[in-house]
Amino acid sequence: MGSRLTISNLAYNMHCSTMMNSGKKTGRQLLLVALLLVAFSYISSAQRITYSLAEREDSRRTDFEIIGKIGANVLVFKNNRNENAISVYNNDMKLLERVKLEYVDDRWINVDFIPYSDHVWMIYQFQRRSIVYCMGVKLDANAKRMSEPIELDTTRIGWAASNKLYSTIYSDDKQKIMVFKINNKNPKSFLFTTMLFNNSFELQNKHHMNMAMEERNDYFTDFLLDNDGDMVFGKFVRKNGSDYISKLQLITKKAGEERFTVRDLNKKEDRVLDEVKVKVDNTNRRYLFSALYYKQKRGNVEGLYSVIWDKAADSVMKESMLAFNEDLRKQAKGPDANLRIAFNDYFISDIIIKRDGGYILTAESMYTTSRGGTFNRWDYLYWNNPWSSPLDYSYWSPYYSPWRSPWNRYGGSSATRYHAENIMVLSFDKDETLQWSNVISKTQFDDETDALVSHSLMITGGELHFLFNVYERRTLLLNDHSIAADGKVTRHPTLKNLDRGVEFMPRLGKQVSAGSMIVPCQYRNYLTFAKIEF
Repeated sequence: MGSRLTISNLAYNMHCSTMMNSGKKTGRQLLLVALLLVAFSYISSAQRITYSLAEREDSRRTDFEIIGKIGANVLVFKNNRNENAISVYNNDMKLLERVKLEYVDDRWINVDFIPYSDHVWMIYQFQRRSIVYCMGVKLDANAKRMSEPIELDTTRIGWAASNKLYSTIYSDDKQKIMVFKINNKNPKSFLFTTMLFNNSFELQNKHHMNMAMEERNDYFTDFLLDNDGDMVFGKFVRKNGSDYISKLQLITKKAGEERFTVRDLNKKEDRVLDEVKVKVDNTNRRYLFSALYYKQKRGNVEGLYSVIWDKAADSVMKESMLAFNEDLRKQAKGPDANLRIAFNDYFISDIIIKRDGGYILTAESMYTTSRGGTFNRWDYLYWNNPWSSPLDYSYWSPYYSPWRSPWNRYGGSSATRYHAENIMVLSFDKDETLQWSNVISKTQFDDETDALVSHSLMITGGELHFLFNVYERRTLLLNDHSIAADGKVTRHPTLKNLDRGVEFMPRLGKQVSAGSMIVPCQYRNYLTFAKIEF
């Protein structure tokens, strides 16, 4: 698999092969070839795929994070056991250099990245003896240090304590960065330590705050940071340790204040909520909370609950419950399915904020089957859910939750089959009124691994592109379906694996510019990457 491969190359090769294998063509055959060339040329102008070469050190088991496009280069962090490196690719995905991060201690714990147009901040943690260090370093477009590593914080831990202590969050404009940790030695009172930095990583303030917890019943959503440097997240209660949310609170911490402000949101008792998603609307200074809801414990999903908090007014702007009607249920599950349970396998995946305060919400149907039967949302949430420990780093860190699905909640086995099916898309205006809804139909499954199923979302202009794999005639093909601003779905020509043996992992991809996305791939037993340009 080497250099650049495009669909137009494929069309040209087809044309040449056709001309060589036949001495004389009829007018109809020549016309067909010409039409094919025109069609493929149109596709290539819209989409182009460029592959990187496989690196000897990288296998399917390599841990990685796509950092993004820095300057003219694409940077990808890779970890192979105790070796940490950043691969630097040029615009054609040719490897320029593999930079080993020798200053990152062998006993490293995790790493976060904050990418800018011409540099990237790397926040990493490692442990020496009983001390966990949190460090920051500035890198250029070639992954070379622009500064010496800065010590951000240290923590002494006991031998039995978890060493995954620090999380990094940053605002949409990347002008505010927060590194924080939570000490849960006292299960009834958690100690938060927050450090707020500017975009030059100059410390603005460091605060310590306690939060009362109801042992085994209180849990957190994702933590977010708005453009003012204010921290926002949700706290919810699972009544008597059950598998549904009975109480939801909005927690905020203003940038310059050393205290939390707590406000109740879901006060009514006529519904119970599923996993809660939080989104910041910086343009309109709002916070959006969304969750699927049902009327009773272990009931069927009835619809979507949402509440908009107005930051300026410091109050609830709008609270709504959208009941899914029969037409949407038919689209989501199919006309022959049991409509009552149509949304029981759906999980919210993305929320895209519009400039006017409206938003688009997507949810995907995902579940697993095994020899023991089918696992639904109740099994995921009960047996091994991320809420079982409020300090489970893999849950509430937005950067170490690459699996936007319930699968990791249960774990896999050799007898597990992973399913990812239809995607629902809902568009709301600024007043929470549903403008339109649509469903992208698909059927995906794979055994033993979930790497090749589900989808990736790419925003280009006025369209949302959904990339996902589908088997066609025993060949895994990358599909592109888009939704326009009016809700119309367009199925684009299939993106084929132009290099034989390449399998895309779209849900682990990352959009790195207005018109391009980096998608990891499996090539034989190697990890490699493809850049898809629209």
